[in-house]
Amino acid sequence: MRIERLGDLGDAPAVLAAVGRAGAALGLAPPAALLGDWFGSSAVIAPSVTIAPVGATEVFDVAAASGTAAGNAVGGGWFGYLSYPDAGADGTGPRIPEAAGGWSDCVLRRDADGCWWYESLSGATPAAWVVDSVRAPVAPSAYEMDWTQADRDVHHRGVTDCLAAITAGEVYQACVCTQFTGRLRGAPLDFFVDTAMRTTPARAAYLAGDWGAVASLSPELFLRRRGTTVTSSPIKGTLPSWADPSGLRTSVKDVAENIMIVDLVRNDLGRIADIGTVTVPELLAVRPAPGVWHLVSTVTAEVGTGLPMSDVLAATFPPASVTGTPKVRARSLLRTWEPRRRGIYCGSVGFASPVAGCELNVAIRTVEFGADGSAVLGVGGGITADSDPDREWDECLHKAAPIVGARSPVPRGDRTVVINPV
Repeated sequence: MRIERLGDLGDAPAVLAAVGRAGAALGLAPPAALLGDWFGSSAVIAPSVTIAPVGATEVFDVAAASGTAAGNAVGGGWFGYLSYPDAGADGTGPRIPEAAGGWSDCVLRRDADGCWWYESLSGATPAAWVVDSVRAPVAPSAYEMDWTQADRDVHHRGVTDCLAAITAGEVYQACVCTQFTGRLRGAPLDFFVDTAMRTTPARAAYLAGDWGAVASLSPELFLRRRGTTVTSSPIKGTLPSWADPSGLRTSVKDVAENIMIVDLVRNDLGRIADIGTVTVPELLAVRPAPGVWHLVSTVTAEVGTGLPMSDVLAATFPPASVTGTPKVRARSLLRTWEPRRRGIYCGSVGFASPVAGCELNVAIRTVEFGADGSAVLGVGGGITADSDPDREWDECLHKAAPIVGARSPVPRGDRTVVINPV
């Protein structure tokens, strides 16, 4: 593996914008990127990678890493996404491929101290256009987003139906979601770069291809696999950023919501874990995220290195925090309560490296772009017996605000036009 120190090239969103613009000028495939907290680094970027549709069992099919990579090097690997598998009540099909991915032999990695590195699994030297572009980071180009408000009445009915199911004993909790739809005039990469710069989410990811793009501003870790250890950090419990975060630990509803999902994650990991190795090293930690405060817990387990990643995903996907308990019944009911397919929202985006392992986010705060510029943003929250439908709607708005309220919102009837004047 080749590793070269590049030094301080600036912030990750600006470097991503630079390689994206340079690659587009050469007619190359767009970049893929992980920004925030990935593999002990603050950014992992493939300057150009073809992201094409693949089977759901293939998307992260990389042999488990031994954990012997130098430092936090990742070298290269498989960038991809996996959509939430269930349809909505309207029965319509996927808007973009259900799973897509692509292999990149090399990456640009920004370590936790801000130093950039070029890494290649095969030992290839960096392309001249990449070296030239990263020496001159750029700002995103101008774009416009036109968002249409989500349907409050439909979400209200979904929440009340969920509360009735909880009362009847069918489920203990379920994550009921809604959608904002929009139209982008400009490039999805510029939207992602701008929004990532403003919100600095912990698990942001970007992928694009002829089919469209995925711009994930997620704060949540779905799975980390390195060596024999698998880790999941589910998020449940939310307050707006202006509220006192200590209220999360004293909220019966939020604490119950989190603990029920922790138990579900323990159950999911227990299906593949070595006996007696499932533990909860962190419970009910209060963490900031764009626009909100969250309760976050962490569950770990030990698994065999020979276990295929497809088996890990078969036991754990879709993520526990976006389904409900019991998981199978919650998913069945959600298909009737939510009118539209979630798509990439509540699925997962991430990266699998033969030297560094696999890390996947929960694709919340995630915008799905069609090739025609159409955009879908899903938001939702966990419903328990103590939930109030109006407060659940407010929670959806708090989660969406950093994305749909970007830059200069101009109300126009039931729409919000968001203009980036860069």
